Amino acid sequence: MKEIKYSFEYFKVYQKTLGFIDNTCKPTLNLPNSEDYHLSSPFRRTSISIALNIPEGSGKYQCAV
Repeated sequence: MKEIKYSFEYFKVYQKTLGFIDNTCKPTLNLPNSEDYHLSSPFRRTSISIALNIPEGSGKYQCAV
């Protein structure tokens, strides 16, 4: 079966964002639980939000790939 690709997956910024998520989320796993709501959670949520906003924005505009 052929894998379906969306146009935003070809964007370099989207590909870099996936690496950014890894670089942001992995170090926060080592922080103490007391920092979960103060430091860890905002970092994880922000990095994931960036990646989710790219497909949302690309659906509003026709982009040539």
